[in-house]
Amino acid sequence: MTAKVFIDGEVGTTGLQIRARLEPRRDLTLLRLPEAARKDRDARAEMLNAADVSILCLPDAAAREAVSLIEKPDARVIDASTAHRTDPDWVYGLPEYDVDQPRRITEAARVSNPGCYALTSVALLHPLVSGDLIPADHPITINAVSGYSGGGKSLIESFENPNSPDHTEAAYRVYALGLKHKHVPEIQQHIGLSQRPLLVPSVGRYRQGMIVQIPLHLAALPARPSARDLHAALARHYQGRRFVSVVPLLESLAMKLLEPEGLNGTNELRIFVCANEDDGHVVLMGLLDNLGKGASGQAVQNMNLMLRLPEAAGLE
Repeated sequence: MTAKVFIDGEVGTTGLQIRARLEPRRDLTLLRLPEAARKDRDARAEMLNAADVSILCLPDAAAREAVSLIEKPDARVIDASTAHRTDPDWVYGLPEYDVDQPRRITEAARVSNPGCYALTSVALLHPLVSGDLIPADHPITINAVSGYSGGGKSLIESFENPNSPDHTEAAYRVYALGLKHKHVPEIQQHIGLSQRPLLVPSVGRYRQGMIVQIPLHLAALPARPSARDLHAALARHYQGRRFVSVVPLLESLAMKLLEPEGLNGTNELRIFVCANEDDGHVVLMGLLDNLGKGASGQAVQNMNLMLRLPEAAGLE
């Protein structure tokens, strides 16, 4: 008997990508609502209670409402919105967080799917903070660039449709200049930082792909780690993980450039430690598809764990 999966909000950017990954699979049954019933509260409630796992691809308020409609005790949920990412009653859906996280996800009834900027920032820094190479109170700056698909339908429209009232010909935008991006609380909590990190996000004129950069002055770190120390800690943490890899240090040191679209279409996160060892400067960098490991691919990975299916099913 195949597991039943319902995507609530399947017509959005993330929902469409999840559906595309799940439709070819024979080990699942996708529950679908007719177009006319897509916003019908009772019809959605029926599906949410019938599914073994529901994946919510909704705005925050709608995601909270969807959870409130679930009455069946064994109905399980993955929420791709921001609504539950810092809720202690929800398990954070980053299987590579530590050695026990896959088990927590497998056993959870409620899993919050990480945000793309947050997932990458947490993956870069959590092993270093938990390993005492970076103190929890260290001031952290995060610079990031994403393809415009990360902004959903309205931003896609502004870049792709010349008739859109918000159409732009800009090659690049920096945004969230109030410095209160919605991923920041998630980043702070799951890295374990005692002060709010500074996130500066931007968007480029390309559809998908992301680079997250975290610069570090090694002399400002009490442990005085070297680039090699940071790299070794990250490599140990992610050893044997299918979807997160740490590029060999010599390869990172030899790089001349990095392009954000290099992992598009995958569920992979690739980590680089770039360094100017003479001046004690390091930039930790993460490369991923913001719609893959940064959203829909990660949701499918979590769903696989919750249903006790091979973790990489439908992702390779």
